[in-house]
Order: sequence, then C-alpha cells, then structure tokens
Amino acid sequence: MKIFLFKKRAIFIFLTFFILFIFSICYFSRSILLASNIDIKEVSSEFTNSINNIFNSNEKIAYLSFDDGPSPSVTPKILDILKEENIKATFFVIGKKVEEHPEIVNRAYKEGHYIANHTYSHNNSILYKDANSFTSEIEKTDLAIGNAIGINNYSSHVFRFPNGFMSNVYKDKKNEYVKLLQNMDYTYIDWNALNKDSEKKYTKKQLLDNLISSSKNKDTLVVLMHDTKDVSDSSTVLKDSINYLRSQGYTFKNFYDFK
Repeated sequence: MKIFLFKKRAIFIFLTFFILFIFSICYFSRSILLASNIDIKEVSSEFTNSINNIFNSNEKIAYLSFDDGPSPSVTPKILDILKEENIKATFFVIGKKVEEHPEIVNRAYKEGHYIANHTYSHNNSILYKDANSFTSEIEKTDLAIGNAIGINNYSSHVFRFPNGFMSNVYKDKKNEYVKLLQNMDYTYIDWNALNKDSEKKYTKKQLLDNLISSSKNKDTLVVLMHDTKDVSDSSTVLKDSINYLRSQGYTFKNFYDFK
C-alpha cells in the first residue's frame, strides 16, 4: 500500500512539473512571437537616423518597396513571390485600400513585411489642403493599418509622400509639413531605383531594363515598385528583378532591420 501511494505521489509530482514546463515553454514562445511583431510607439533616434542616411551606406543592400496597395489582383502574387524567395519588403499602403482589403495587409504583416504609411486617400488636394488635413491623412491610415493587423495605436514611423518628396508637386507644402511629420514621430523616405511601372505600359523586359539602368553604380538601393496594375504589373517581373539584384551582390532587408 505504501509503495502504491509513493508511486501515485511521484506520478502526481512528475505531471505537475511537466505541466509547468509546457506552460513555461508556451509562454516563452508567445513572448518571442510578440516581440518579433511589436510596434515601437516611440521611435528611436537611431531608427530615424538610419532611415535618413540610408542612401549614404556603401553596403549592397536592396530595400524593395511597393506603393499604392493593397490590391487583391497583385499584392497576393507579390507576397507569394517574396515568400518563395525569403525576402522581406516594405509596403507603403493607402489607408482607404487597407480598409477595403485588411486581410491582405494582415497577411503581409504576419509574414514579416514592414507596413508603412502612404496617406489615406493619395489625393494631393486633400493631403495638402491644410495642416489638419495632412495629419488626418496619416492618422487615419495608421488607424486602418492597426485595425487590420490587430495593434492599437499603430504607427509605422515611416511615410512616403505621393509622388515622392523629391517631386516638385506641392514642394512648398512638403517643406512646410516635414515639421508636422517630425512632431508625429515620423520620418519620410523616397527611392533611388525604380522600374517605372507607374509611368506607362512597359513589357517585362523594359521594366527590368529600367531597374537595371536606375540602379547602376549604386550601393544601397531603395527600389520603388507598385503592388497594383494600374499601368504596368510589377508582379510579372519581380522574380527576374530579384535574380538580377542577387547576381549583382545585393542582399535584401526591410526597415525592421533598423529597429
């Protein structure tokens, strides 16, 4: 009888420690998962400096970026290719499109892509109407992204002006509103390579040739493409573009690598 009770107690102790062990593993794994997807509410100065000086680096790194999505006809194709190639990119999304297709943004985020802000409407007359309208366009987009990926008070801290800051369109307003971005804990970024997919209808070869030409003799690249097919469809030439950049010695990163 004593032996039976001893065995019963030993089994109970073993099961108790086993359950605690499994619970600890699950909790630790969950903490790691959350840590890999957290949004920093207050961006560090190091992050901002890294973005602002990205083109000064002599490392051969390519940051693929896709503007104006999400779109159900193109973005999933791009995500499939990026997954196959094990590449993390950055998506500069339009807020109203995020509201229409939150599941696509959720997928992109879960697969490790950086979700950045490209205004709510992509309408310059609304964006630059006044300071309140400018900040509202960014805040509404952040809210849409946060709702899509399940993060309250989301902020990407990275903004891309429609047409780019370098464009002369609304140049005075852009210069004026940069301070607003800083007050919102935001920085902005343009690009230094592109395939011109939004300019006119190009063949796959022409899109690739445009990328090759614009990236020539450059180290770190921020590549502009679009995950829409309003003009040309970059998903059709994405694999060839990746293969070319790899052949030139580029590795691929996104802006999470700065956090």
